[in-house]
Amino acid sequence: MSWDDVTLLILASFGCLTLLLTQVGEVLSKLPQIIRAWQEVQRVLRSGPDLPSAEPAALDSGDQGGDPSPE
Repeated sequence: MSWDDVTLLILASFGCLTLLLTQVGEVLSKLPQIIRAWQEVQRVLRSGPDLPSAEPAALDSGDQGGDPSPE
């Protein structure tokens, strides 16, 4: 094994280590958001089935984007 091979092995090892640490840092930075989302899912599942929401009624009474002229 020559010094060139050793040097390339060291460079490749540090490159892989840098990539691994970067990915771990990204996951750890998103961990609080993931935990909050999981808690929200658990809370919704524990609350049981909801009654129908008022959203469809609000959409029916709103402007439908038709002719803007007054009637």
